[in-house]
Amino acid sequence: MKKIIYIGSLLLAGLITANAQTTQTKRANELYDNYKYIDAIKTYEKVVSKGYKNPEILQSLANAYYFNAQYTEAAKWYQELFDLQPEASQPEYYLRYSLSLKSIEKYDKANKYLEKYYQARGEARPEIKNYLQIIKENSGRYEIKNAQAINSKLSDYGATVHKGKLIFTSTRQEGTFSRTNKWNNQPHSVLYAAAIDIEGNPINPAPFSDKLNSKFDEATPVFTTDGNTVYFTRTNYLKKRGYNQEKTTFLKIYSATLKDDQWSDITELPFNSDDFNTAHPALSPDNSTLYFTSDRPGGFGDADIWKVAINKDETFGQPINLGPTVNTEGRESFPFVSSENVLYYASNGKLGLGGLDIFMSKITEQNTYEEAINVGEPINSSVDDFGFYISKFRHGFFTSNREGGIGDDDIYTFVEIRKPICEQLIAGVIRDLKTKELLAEAKVNLYDENQSVIAQTTSDTEGKYHFEKSIVLCDKPYRIRAQKENYSVEEEFVRTPNESGETVVNLFLRKTKEEPLVGQTLNEILDIPVIYFDLDKWNIRPDAEVEIAKVLQVMEDYPQMKIEIGSHTDSRASHVYNEKLSDRRANSTRDWLIKKGISPDRLAAKGYGETQLINKCADGVECTEEEHQLNRRSIFMITSMGK
Repeated sequence: MKKIIYIGSLLLAGLITANAQTTQTKRANELYDNYKYIDAIKTYEKVVSKGYKNPEILQSLANAYYFNAQYTEAAKWYQELFDLQPEASQPEYYLRYSLSLKSIEKYDKANKYLEKYYQARGEARPEIKNYLQIIKENSGRYEIKNAQAINSKLSDYGATVHKGKLIFTSTRQEGTFSRTNKWNNQPHSVLYAAAIDIEGNPINPAPFSDKLNSKFDEATPVFTTDGNTVYFTRTNYLKKRGYNQEKTTFLKIYSATLKDDQWSDITELPFNSDDFNTAHPALSPDNSTLYFTSDRPGGFGDADIWKVAINKDETFGQPINLGPTVNTEGRESFPFVSSENVLYYASNGKLGLGGLDIFMSKITEQNTYEEAINVGEPINSSVDDFGFYISKFRHGFFTSNREGGIGDDDIYTFVEIRKPICEQLIAGVIRDLKTKELLAEAKVNLYDENQSVIAQTTSDTEGKYHFEKSIVLCDKPYRIRAQKENYSVEEEFVRTPNESGETVVNLFLRKTKEEPLVGQTLNEILDIPVIYFDLDKWNIRPDAEVEIAKVLQVMEDYPQMKIEIGSHTDSRASHVYNEKLSDRRANSTRDWLIKKGISPDRLAAKGYGETQLINKCADGVECTEEEHQLNRRSIFMITSMGK
């Protein structure tokens, strides 16, 4: 530009060029604002190649590549942006640059800009325990291969299974309309079906249904368990194309039903909108909940995972965001819920290897979502990995645009050869504290660190109980509580280790109600401790009075019961003296019970002196005061239970 100012003859040409440049920039902005990223990229790059740069152009150019999953180019232009303007106008640019850098494996620099992102938002960065090492430890759990027989030179993604066939999305032109999407310059997507051979490989792809495919985009179907209802993504089009006020067309979810082997009754779901995207449906195993992706208001970032209840009358509940353990400030998409009630989805906002990574989050019995775990390599890579599906037989499919594929996005098959790196099982047995008998039908509750009940079970005929690995996490505190009729409630606190395995927690319950038998002592069967006396004293100590009150209660509960109060002394003093002292102690206890209303004929009192010592502390043996105290006691023996 300086040269143009110096050379008068070129000034006019420079102004003409500048005016043309302004027109090109305006056109590029219009293309960008309407999601026509490919055309926007071409125009922006022409502008920049002529030396015209400003933050707005560089932001839009970088974003166009970023939203088109071309992260290497996105990183290049975000770098130019920060070279020109070191401080981002919005925190999201730090995040997008960080994610783009991860996709080209520049992790140190990516972490630097991730730190700047949290600083710009005024938030503390979440604690990170060497996330790359954690991902590495969780890797190697899958064997994968490219599903070459069905992939094309364009995009193939979003696989699911319906009646033994693989149903997926493709932008190949075979049997489709010639229209192209401006955002990626590929044909509109349609649904395809492929047979699955005996080795689990999809083969012989062909268009799935001319009733579902339209002249715009269809993608990511999910089918109910009976196979007769499908939910799928489509551009806002039913009888005519829909727009918002700015003439932008968004994605919506539709349903259709299978009648006479034909799909019909295509219906738009009621929680769609002309003003934002609603896409990529998934179903819970019982078909009662529909999960989906949306950038609707109220989310955490670019796009979030949401859910709605499917009511028995086929109406729908209100959309609910899955919350911060699943969603981030980035983009979450392509949910799938396995038969084990585990949510799998793609995210570029959680710590991963680059681009979209696939994460898993366990769904608890309370319908909350545990902190997501990166499924690791080789499923995840430095680019986009998404569209995860796994069967109950541990076989599945996912999509990736990694190097070595056939087209832009390829479908891969996999076999899961081991579970995630850290899974815990809490298990144990419930026993009678006294007899060690195994207790069946004991109710056992599991509490989390917030003291909320997260699971319940009942001990089996062998007294065993367990809480599944899908519920219990590693390195977490839990409280296990057991109870059974006529037994005490007991609980144990435990913290699971930070490694896979089983945490054993056995619980012992005390019987709270037991029919007494002649010859038993109340001290033993009802857990009433012995009654202790001070040296050379026979008065009832305050602590002893509390325990004798328990004896009183038992005798009131069993009005025919008769007992003998046997009193004992230690070995100090003479035998004669100790016998008299023990008599006084026994009668002192008897008198206390009589005063409380127990008939005298139900109470016998006998002093045994030092004749029944319970330890070594006989005459002439040196003992501590505590050891002598053990011999100064009263025992309550049942002598009769009446008729």
